[in-house]
Amino acid sequence: MNLAEIFIRRPIMTLLVTLAILLFGITAYRFLPVNDLPNVDYPTLSVFASLPGASPETMASSVATPLERQFSTIAGLTSMNSTNSQGSTSITLQFDLSRNLDAAAQDVQAMISQAEVNLPPGMPAPPSYQKVNPADQPIIYMSVSSATLPLSLVHQYADTFMAQRISMISGVAQVQVFGEQKYAVRVQLDPKALATRGIGIDEVTEAIQKGNVNLPTGTVYGAYKTLTLEATGQLENAAAYRPLIVAYRNGSPVLLGEIANVVDSVQNDKVAAWYNDTRAEVLAIRRQPGTNTVQVVDNIKRILPSIRSQIPAGIEMQILYDRSETIRESVNDVKLTLYLTVCLVVLVIFLFLRNLSATLIPSLALPMSIIGTFAVMFLLGYTVDNLSLMALTLSVGFVVDDAIVMLENIVRHMELGEGVREAALSGSKEISFTILSMTLSLVAVFIPVLFMGGILGRLLHEFAVTISAAILVSGFVSLTLTPMQRVFLGIRDAYDRSLQGVLRHRLATLFVSFLLIAATVYLFIQIPKGFLPSEDSGLMFGITEAQQGISVGEMRKHQEAVVAIIAKDPNVLNTFSLAGAGFAGFSANSGLFFVHLRPHPERQMTTDEVIEQLRPKLFTVPGILAFMQNPPPIEIGGRLTKSPYQYTLVGADPKELYRTASQLQSKMDAVPGLQDVTTDLEIANPQVNIQIDRPKAAALGLTAFQIEDALSTAYGERQISTIYAPNDEYRVITELKAEYQADASAVSMLYVHSANGRLVPLDAVARSLPELGPL
Repeated sequence: MNLAEIFIRRPIMTLLVTLAILLFGITAYRFLPVNDLPNVDYPTLSVFASLPGASPETMASSVATPLERQFSTIAGLTSMNSTNSQGSTSITLQFDLSRNLDAAAQDVQAMISQAEVNLPPGMPAPPSYQKVNPADQPIIYMSVSSATLPLSLVHQYADTFMAQRISMISGVAQVQVFGEQKYAVRVQLDPKALATRGIGIDEVTEAIQKGNVNLPTGTVYGAYKTLTLEATGQLENAAAYRPLIVAYRNGSPVLLGEIANVVDSVQNDKVAAWYNDTRAEVLAIRRQPGTNTVQVVDNIKRILPSIRSQIPAGIEMQILYDRSETIRESVNDVKLTLYLTVCLVVLVIFLFLRNLSATLIPSLALPMSIIGTFAVMFLLGYTVDNLSLMALTLSVGFVVDDAIVMLENIVRHMELGEGVREAALSGSKEISFTILSMTLSLVAVFIPVLFMGGILGRLLHEFAVTISAAILVSGFVSLTLTPMQRVFLGIRDAYDRSLQGVLRHRLATLFVSFLLIAATVYLFIQIPKGFLPSEDSGLMFGITEAQQGISVGEMRKHQEAVVAIIAKDPNVLNTFSLAGAGFAGFSANSGLFFVHLRPHPERQMTTDEVIEQLRPKLFTVPGILAFMQNPPPIEIGGRLTKSPYQYTLVGADPKELYRTASQLQSKMDAVPGLQDVTTDLEIANPQVNIQIDRPKAAALGLTAFQIEDALSTAYGERQISTIYAPNDEYRVITELKAEYQADASAVSMLYVHSANGRLVPLDAVARSLPELGPL
């Protein structure tokens, strides 16, 4: 049986099949997603919860533990990590590769609902989840700043306008705002003024909550009209709160402005972000897994002019980093390699055949096989990435073999005196099953790769399928298009002489072969091993860590000193820096910086070389450590950490776990070749422990709840009321004035009303014990 006979006898059908392959391949290529690597993301969900003012221990025990207990029952969960910091909990859930992310999200939401009954009261919002891996690098960093407008107004446009517009773009998973400065009214209470007037802090809280209301007031129905009632119970800014009457003393009203400094501020004034040297907010945009990174970025940039026209002229938008640029460059480089490979293969064929018409046949088989592979990639949902293009590049040498073998056999029959048609029929009949066996044997080599498991199997799956598809398409093309041509086969004399020379010196050839094998084994042993090579993407990021308990002002100074050194490097184009709490579960003594390097023609050093050059310079800044890294091409873990490699310790006894962690860190510091060894365990923060005298408190009519509630109002930056605006909602926050917040006598000068209405000083029923660590 001749597999190629039907195509030889029906040239019009063969032409139509060829054109169909071209049409479907070219059309599919236009719709293929573009990325740097195949989609190998583990299904990951991030759960966030906040309780302002709560210590990390409180967040771990009262928030993280109930949630984790419910999450552990979800099927397919492979790892669960939680990070607890002051007032916030971040839990990362990573599932098996076979788990559907949407189904896992439904399970997570159900478990959150079940855990809510065990969560502490007073949480500003229920725990929420997002389909985002916090360790993944965003595809765009965009700064929003203004030299004339307050940051709270900048935030209003950045968060409620820009972020929402960008979030609606197809393929965008999350728009995270770093350094957010959301508007809030801060009531900075003066404890001396409270004590002088005999006003308890609970009385102030109640007065503010009752003075700022936004309740439904009903409707008046008349005989001919229906009127909606709207009362002016809502207070919208600091000036409106100052005249609020808190209490009456000696027949005179005590205004809020007399006992507190009421200011227009922001919700989190402990965090600050800079774009280069300018205070700013930065939008970090993350894509959904499996989407076209380049297309998503293009869609984002397409709406930026529209956004620009709708925000004040005083607000500046700058793209700090665009991940699609490096993807375009890397994919274009691989494409160029593919083009050069095709050209070199065609050139080698021409040098051996020395005939343009004969060279034309394998030259047509090459692009036909590659273009036809694009259709298979589209049907399987693959992407145009470095690995799939590398597979096509490697397949060039395979796919041309089938055409040459078919061509050579047909030419042999022509040299025996047969006509073109007869030679094509008889030659293809002899070689058809040979080409079929060659094709299938080459494909069989990659079958084990298709069944590899884990992250490596997922990574190489597209590579194996792509190269197999290219080989199969080339076999089909060789059986259809190749036999339809007139050819002449020529062999270069130089190749003949070299081949005869090798055959004459067999022992020398064998010795050279063994020498090459030995050299290959030696080089394989000596070459460095790794999962994926480090990329020069032009982006580096770092996490800074200062002494635990550092003040907000000092942390900002240290962070600015670190970034100032980085900005002076000639390889650096721009920087984004963040100091203080408020991101990825890090504490207030941590900072973050992202550095965008200059394009390759403008710098001579790679990203890794720039990091090694900056590392000793940053060590000269006293009081702070900087951990820099080049973002890996694939994030396997689900946490943003200070180093590219992490080791997790698990134990049932917290004290033993803390002790072992310190010992492990000390021993790893002494291991040669390791650097930036650190831990996320921070238990040495200066702490004031409040010891409640319960019998005395009960005798005076106070409960432990009233005492801790008063402390939370004074020191926890408590959100006691909400301002409802047309475009967003804002908080009213209470705190003591800054000069009292660092006082170890945390309970002094605070008063609370007992059950019988008596005003009781807290230091009469509780005392402060300044010491390190928990009780």
